[in-house]
Amino acid sequence: MTANPSREQVIGLARGLEAPLSDFCRRLVQTPSPSGDEGRVADLVEAELKALGYDEVWRDKAGNVLGLIRGGEGPTVMFNAHMDHVDPGNPERWPYPPFGGVIADGYLWGRGACDTKAALAAQVYAGGALKRAGIRPPGDLYVAAVVMEEVGGAGSRHLAANFRPDVGVFGEPSGNRLALGHRGRLELAVRVVGRSAHASAPELALNPHFTLARFILSLPNVERASHPVFGTSSCAPTLYKTDTVGTNVIPGEATLFVDWRNVPGESAEAIVARLQKLLERNLEPGATGTVSLLEVKQQTYAGLVVSFPDEMPDFETPADNFYARRALSLLNSLFPAGAGPIYWRFATDAGHFARVGTVALGFAPGDDTLAHTSEERVGLAELVDGLAGYIALAIGLGRGEG
Repeated sequence: MTANPSREQVIGLARGLEAPLSDFCRRLVQTPSPSGDEGRVADLVEAELKALGYDEVWRDKAGNVLGLIRGGEGPTVMFNAHMDHVDPGNPERWPYPPFGGVIADGYLWGRGACDTKAALAAQVYAGGALKRAGIRPPGDLYVAAVVMEEVGGAGSRHLAANFRPDVGVFGEPSGNRLALGHRGRLELAVRVVGRSAHASAPELALNPHFTLARFILSLPNVERASHPVFGTSSCAPTLYKTDTVGTNVIPGEATLFVDWRNVPGESAEAIVARLQKLLERNLEPGATGTVSLLEVKQQTYAGLVVSFPDEMPDFETPADNFYARRALSLLNSLFPAGAGPIYWRFATDAGHFARVGTVALGFAPGDDTLAHTSEERVGLAELVDGLAGYIALAIGLGRGEG
């Protein structure tokens, strides 16, 4: 097949792989891979990459699985999707078993089906499709199956520290439309230290609850940045803990956890400083308080121990960026009914690579409103269309501006 296949040839190539693609995706869904325990799915991915004829297949220290198809002198393209998934919750709430891999009504059902095992399967098979058609990509093509995205992105953090492709396509569900950005996420701890006392003598205490009650009530009015695409950043108090479990004890300290979704241009340092001032205005006389980013310490299934601030960076790729324009043109040729662009509401691993200079794009089959729910599924026809999209992107993005 020519190195510049037509729309019909790309779609035909994808449809010709429908059966093995769907089977591989089903096996991925049938294999539980919670964050930190992705080893069995990593085995499946590694075996499939080798069977499809990738030039190199290996795992890094974090346990990410990587496949390489060597190309020409064009830009380096990376496809990236995560192997982990969130907990399925009560299986009785699911219409089909969450790890059953049931195919019904044209959908593959199960935890991780659209977030992001459909993307992972299609990305793996995109490289296989190039090999099958005898097409050498214009630049090197990497497929990265990464670990622990759902809990802060340890896999992509490690990868981005050691590898900087020219352009990355991140496989979070987008309905096979091009995604050009999302807000960031900060997980913050608001800690107040007062003085403990028996609940029968509240006058002896310096109760941290009163400070945090005023702080919570003040949060809706705190200054938040706005953005022409993403709107206004948001903050939500989520969890609360104290240094005691006794109902007859006034705690000496209490911690409130706040989830802040920041828009591009709004730094973590500025947000922490803003909330610190708000806390200080609400402190009980004699109490002390601090606002800080949570620190994450984790170990991957491969044994790598990592620690980092609990922050998922935002990203925004301008619509007039060369790779964005090229990707939109390619996808419009395949899906004239609507190829985007869109912007995700949730945070992804794309921000880790955008932060180091990789042009970040998003594309994958699946409905993002079904992710993390008991209705999670992906359409089989949409999965095949996603494969076609990845084939086109692997060839087209690697051509570069020349």
